[in-house]
Amino acid sequence: MSPKPSSPGHGQSSAKPVDAKGEGSAIRRYINSLARRSPARLAMLVFAGIILLVTALLMLPFAHSGPGSAGFIEALFTATSGVCVTGLTVVDMATYWTPFGQAIVALGVQIGGWGVMVLASLLALAVSRRLGLTQRMLAATETKSDLGDIGVLLRAVVITSLVVEGILTLAFLPTFTGVTSSFLAAISHSIFMGISTFNNAGFVILPDGLGPFAGSWAVGLPIVFGTIIGAVGFPVTLNVVRNLRSPRKWTLHTKITLVTYMALLGFAVVMVGLLEWNNPASIGALEGSERVIATLLHGTTPRSSGISTLDIGAMHESTWFVMDILMFIGAGSASTGGGIKVSTFAVLVLAILAEARGDRDTEAFGKRIPPDIIRLAISATFLGSFMVGTGTLLILHLTDLPLSRVIFDVISAFATCGLSTGITPDLPDSALVVLVVLMYLGRVGTMTFAAALALRHRRRVIRLPEERPVIG
Repeated sequence: MSPKPSSPGHGQSSAKPVDAKGEGSAIRRYINSLARRSPARLAMLVFAGIILLVTALLMLPFAHSGPGSAGFIEALFTATSGVCVTGLTVVDMATYWTPFGQAIVALGVQIGGWGVMVLASLLALAVSRRLGLTQRMLAATETKSDLGDIGVLLRAVVITSLVVEGILTLAFLPTFTGVTSSFLAAISHSIFMGISTFNNAGFVILPDGLGPFAGSWAVGLPIVFGTIIGAVGFPVTLNVVRNLRSPRKWTLHTKITLVTYMALLGFAVVMVGLLEWNNPASIGALEGSERVIATLLHGTTPRSSGISTLDIGAMHESTWFVMDILMFIGAGSASTGGGIKVSTFAVLVLAILAEARGDRDTEAFGKRIPPDIIRLAISATFLGSFMVGTGTLLILHLTDLPLSRVIFDVISAFATCGLSTGITPDLPDSALVVLVVLMYLGRVGTMTFAAALALRHRRRVIRLPEERPVIG
């Protein structure tokens, strides 16, 4: 009788480590297999997991300033907006969340910002590893980087973001010291704004928002600076820093992104200034140089950051339309901003110009752009348009709001911008879920879709006969 109980005990103790080890190995094998077969799908799963984790943390009782826990929709929307570095809100960030909740949002923004840049670079790496040896060597030479050194990439992303966020924190601190209850509060607000600005998140936790600083150069200039640095993209920033004295060594991607981004920035500032200069509900209420910084800020932030010192809902619908275009184009690739990306827009414009001139090849800065990149740009643009169109249709069906306001907030969600005409907090839960999906797909959808298409590249021995359909 004595051996009987000892036998199961012995078998149980020996089976547990084997099962645990087997389960751990199975999980690792699945992740490794998924990373090899579908890195795009892995990226989407990682982002979804982070969003759910932040949602759970925000639903803790001590994350919400009121009695009980935060509502699920409020927590999910805020978590998605934070991790996807969007900035749209359905609650007052300054009063609804406790300092702990605000810290969780800031952490989600930071992880989301790092994740976007790192995952975009890793997806590019995955694509490059599917190419031949010659193409990979050419890519490594072109980017002046070691495509296999993930550690260097991660350290560079983290160091770059922390340095820029530190500079922004110091820039905001003197101004916030004079308007907060204590120096510690000023530091916390400055750190939060530094993280929010560089990561193009658009969140503000000041009790009165940024309205009192509409004409402040001390607040406006750091926002403009941080938005641009975060929006041009990590590959561009790293390439420029490495070859600061030798612009000729800049990659084609860097040149296209910088030229297109600055051209769009100039267009945005001019258009916002022309349309809102005499609007007494926005820029027209300011005086002198205050109008200049307000115009510069609101021409910069629609590209990606979504930080506003004026009431967007009080602006003209013509201004909304211009901002719709800017938000949809968005920021640079592998940046903290969203949209279809500046380089995508640039490639489409270059292809149209080449077709208009009758050129066989699409060229820029002495380089030829491959046809598969043009097809990829068309696909990403169509996918983005389809997302925006579907989201707009659903919210129009779920609400009685006008098209101009709905499409503005839908594009803002898809492009992870964060600007709003003021309708988002009043939307029903069903419409908020639509925006949550748009923020998620807009953040990782176009990036992973592009990678998935690139990874599906295949050569065919037999090609069908050519016939030209009528276009136009």
